[in-house]
Amino acid sequence: MFALLGALFATTNKPIKSLVKGFPRSKTAAYVTMGIGGIWTLYKVAHLGEANYGNFKQYIFIGFALVGLLSFKYAPDFLSVRGACILYLLIANALLNGAFGHYDEPLRLFMVAPVYMGIALSLYLGYSPFRMRDFFTWLFGTASRPRTLGIALLLYGSFVSALAFAY
Repeated sequence: MFALLGALFATTNKPIKSLVKGFPRSKTAAYVTMGIGGIWTLYKVAHLGEANYGNFKQYIFIGFALVGLLSFKYAPDFLSVRGACILYLLIANALLNGAFGHYDEPLRLFMVAPVYMGIALSLYLGYSPFRMRDFFTWLFGTASRPRTLGIALLLYGSFVSALAFAY
């Protein structure tokens, strides 16, 4: 994931740059991210056990479905950022579940530390999604910043991938 994101930022392709810059307010991206995130969330709610409020899952399901649908009408601004945050939190849950129980492996920290930082960032951007627009404005202010970020992410992603295959 880091390597792909790094390759996206390291490229100097103008259509990709305009796509990334337009992401925070993109209606298409909002439909995709909120749609996938909403369906995934509703799937998880539909499969809740008794220990996780499973006795009330019908009410929780209806509540989440209404919030997801009404967000397109009452909070459409930066909805793609919120949807991306939802998706990241769901992906982070799957990643951390995969690392659960492997406490004795020191290389595990190379995977879980950025995941936890991403969780904190997702919570922050979910609350203040306009900050992503501000970050992209700063990032694309010079030609070297996105390339530097992209190369750093690409190197880290390659390093973690190499560790996964070598260890």
